[in-house]
Parts: sequence; structure tokens; C-alpha cells
Amino acid sequence: MSEHKILHVMILDKFLAPFIDFVDEHFGRENHHYVFITSEKYDYRLTPEHKVEFLHTDDDIFITLLEYMKMAKKIILHGLWRDKVNVLLYFNQELLKKCYWITWGGDFYFPETKSKIQHQIIKNIGNYITGVVGDSLYIKKYYKAKGYNIHCYAYPSNLYKNYNIEIKKHNTINIQLGNSADPTNNHYEVLKKLLPFKNENIKIFAPLSYGDKKYANQIIMKGQNLFKDKFIPLTEFMLIEEYHKFLNSIDIAIFAHNRQQAIGNIITLLGLGKKVYIKNDITSWEHFKNINVQVFDIASINLEILDEQVIYNNIQKIKEYYSESNLKAQLEIIFKI
Repeated sequence: MSEHKILHVMILDKFLAPFIDFVDEHFGRENHHYVFITSEKYDYRLTPEHKVEFLHTDDDIFITLLEYMKMAKKIILHGLWRDKVNVLLYFNQELLKKCYWITWGGDFYFPETKSKIQHQIIKNIGNYITGVVGDSLYIKKYYKAKGYNIHCYAYPSNLYKNYNIEIKKHNTINIQLGNSADPTNNHYEVLKKLLPFKNENIKIFAPLSYGDKKYANQIIMKGQNLFKDKFIPLTEFMLIEEYHKFLNSIDIAIFAHNRQQAIGNIITLLGLGKKVYIKNDITSWEHFKNINVQVFDIASINLEILDEQVIYNNIQKIKEYYSESNLKAQLEIIFKI
């Protein structure tokens, strides 16, 4: 890595190859260097053509990455997920002033579960990037963060996309339950709330290909026990185009997370005119209200479909707020600061 570049510190996750593609398209590669904190592997659409670097041994982290960080103009941390990186920053806190932490939620929610080192890094980091106002307030409240907060929704997975997908007619009410096989989806809670509708003409689709396989099997057993063949688990990874077709077949989506999560799914569903239920005490509830997008409280689930005016308004607001040009402008501010 040459001096004065923007260093991106990443983990292997589904959001990051599309992010690299977006930055390459709109900003080029000349000023960006991408490091993945893992042994060399290609997954989640990351390929050798992305020309990224992999660092994972102690020498990689505490010698090579430290050298890169000292050379970098800026350090963009895509989440705070690796203990070794946290230790490196903790003992080299002069680097924090040029760090830009893209928050993911799981790296700061439930602060009682986070290490003292993580608390100290968040408190002293120079800049932190949040997609909703509520998350920045949360970080200030629980971590006493001193850094500068920047608003940006960061990843192309959150963009509105004008899908030209033909809607296949169906005579059932199709319900999406959660977005992964992670216990934070609170599947059991939602299944219980849906029990009064078990004799209605419904299908419940549960995406379970991503996450804990043991937990996924438990949810499948419970869902099929309660709803028989009306519960349909989705256990195979779908190509992005196939997944969007699936989302377009949904009428109602229910996300019972106790924090902001599944935001890419939610944005896509709202942009497709679908009815979305979330909890009313999480930061994304307030965010959607602030941009005049109508979401619904999971405490009061019904099977009524949205009226045309609400559908139109939601689509227009999502299209306007989560546009490609808006994301480009937000990233440009970060890269130029």
C-alpha cells in the first residue's frame, strides 16, 4: 500500500463486495486500498478480480496493518468486529483521529456485552458513521463518544432499485418472517403473534440460509408444527436477482429485531410497496417516521394490505432518500473530509 490512500478494514460479508464495486465505479481505485481481516477466501460475491489484500496472522495485524494505518490518509473501519484490530487501535490511539467507523449495529448495540477495549475505542474514535439519527444518539449516550458523527447509509444494499419484475399473481397472503437464521429475528415471538391467523389463506416464508444452521432447524420444526405446509423455510442461498423476485412476491413482512437490523431488506420491501412491521422502540422506527415512510407496529399485526396511496407515498419517499446519487454524495463527503 502506498502513502496517503484511504485504507478500508473489512470482514468477509455480503455487503462489502458491492461496496467495493460502487466505489470503483464512482471514485476509482487509485485512492483506495481494501484489506480483509481473514485468511484468503472468496465468498459473498468477492472474487480475485476485486484485487483486495487478506491479513489474518499476528504479524499481519500488528506489523503490516499497523504500518498501513500509519501510512493511510484515512482509515475506514467497516464495523468493529475483530478483537485484534481493536487491540491494535487501543494501543495506538493516535490513529483514532483519522478513523471513520461505519457502524453496523451489532458492533455497538447491547453495550453491556462489549469489551472495555471496544468501549474505549468507540469513546475516542475520531469519526463515526450512522445511517439513522437514533444510532448516533445511542452511541453518545452509552459510550460517551467524543467523535464527529457523519450521516451516511454506506452500502449499496440500502439503495432503492427500480426493479422491473413481473408480479406473479397469488391468491394467498404471503408473509415474510425475518431475514436470517439469527436468534435476533425473534422468530418464536412472531410465530406466536401469527397463530390467530393460522386458518387464514396465508403462507409464511422464513429466509434461513444465512446464520445459525442449528437455530434454523429449530425454527423449521416449530413453524411446521404450528402452521404445517403454510410455513415455508428458505434454506438455500439465492442469487440477488432471485431474492428480489422473492421479495416482490411478499405482501407483508415482519421483522421483530430489538435493534435496527435488516435495513436493506426493509428498504427494498418498502420500495416495492410492501407492508412492513417492525418494533416501535428501535431507531429505524423513528427514522422511517422522520422521512414520512409508513411502517407498522409489530404489536398490532393484521393481514390488511396497504392502500394505493400509502404504497405510492412509500415508494416515492424511499426512491428519493435511498438514491444512488444520494449515496455517492454522502461517500464523497467522507472521502474528502
